[in-house]
Amino acid sequence: MALIVQKYGGTSVGSIDRMRNVAARLKRTRDEGNQVVAVVSAMSGVTDKLIGMAKEFGEHPAEREMDVLLATGEQQSIALVTLALHEIGVDAVSVTGRQAGISTTGSHTRGRIQDIEPEFMKRSLEEGKTLVVAGFQGVTPEGMIHTLGRGGSDLTAIAISAALGANVCQILTDVDGVYTCDPRVVPNARKLPEISYDEMLEMASSGSKVMQSRSVEFAKKFGVVFEVRSSLNDNPGTLVLEEHPAMENVVIRGVSIERSQARVTITGIPDVPGMSGKILGALGDAEINLDMIVSNIAHDGMARHSFTMHSNDLGRAQAALKPVLADISGEAAIETEGGIAKLSAVGIGMRSHSGVASRMFKALGDAGINIGMISTSEIKIAVTVDETRIEDAARAVHDAFELDKEPVK
Repeated sequence: MALIVQKYGGTSVGSIDRMRNVAARLKRTRDEGNQVVAVVSAMSGVTDKLIGMAKEFGEHPAEREMDVLLATGEQQSIALVTLALHEIGVDAVSVTGRQAGISTTGSHTRGRIQDIEPEFMKRSLEEGKTLVVAGFQGVTPEGMIHTLGRGGSDLTAIAISAALGANVCQILTDVDGVYTCDPRVVPNARKLPEISYDEMLEMASSGSKVMQSRSVEFAKKFGVVFEVRSSLNDNPGTLVLEEHPAMENVVIRGVSIERSQARVTITGIPDVPGMSGKILGALGDAEINLDMIVSNIAHDGMARHSFTMHSNDLGRAQAALKPVLADISGEAAIETEGGIAKLSAVGIGMRSHSGVASRMFKALGDAGINIGMISTSEIKIAVTVDETRIEDAARAVHDAFELDKEPVK
């Protein structure tokens, strides 16, 4: 008997009919002789609706109360999906984050899973029940309801798979798997049969909406092999697993885009040790995630730092930096730029193939697209471009590496 964890996103449980479809899939999996745990998100649109309601009382509602409010979205889903299972004769029970034994730490609305004590889940499975677990939530050591941030249901499913020793973890969504690029942007994008943890992590952190990056990190850490597949059909999906030697034959695995980026440049910084730590420390204390970081020395001998972040964080970043820069130097100044997007080409084959950057930059140049900032890692090259040209840029790079074609084995 196998233990299978299946995660269903908001669109998969977005209506009563779709919940019945999820229940039927869970019953089929159970009827095949498996123990089944379903992790579900809030119905599509519910989280945004709850946020909108909260903002009727002020633009910045208390984060503790937001956690209490937003957790109700998943609790609606688990109760309704469990009722759908009862309707077709399946012995099932809904499980909140607290009942699942999910302990969390960190700030409200941005929690991190610290530990899982799965005794209740194990006991319920031994009793023959199918479990329907609320994604996206846990509880702090003080007993406070805690949410895990956008995409947190993915993290819940991976963490529960690790805690229960599941045989299979399936991330079921409204897409068939992981593609070489978003098919809405690149119509000839190809579904990948498999992808390594590191590649998936880079793509997730570079704008791919298929998986939350923290979920992939957790899966890699605990060796949880998972499959991304559709909840609306039975087509094979994409396996995400540890890399193997044959994977390096493919130079670029995929192209990701991330819109709504902003660039912050700080000028007039004294070129002395410790300045970067003070600046980045202030942003870290404000829990602002930075992406691309470039530092250099200007002609006047003063340092300048540039970094990108989501445009929603720009106001908080300026507020966090203002007192630090005033303390550092009277000449320090902040410049900001919005309306940019990030394009990333990802592939572990970069480790063993040369000329990837030149090929990518030539494709963008031939398409008349200007490059802003550039950053690289062992398996990724990322650039910023004008947001109005990001789709053109994605198509140009996708075509340059012929990602629509099956790789030669």
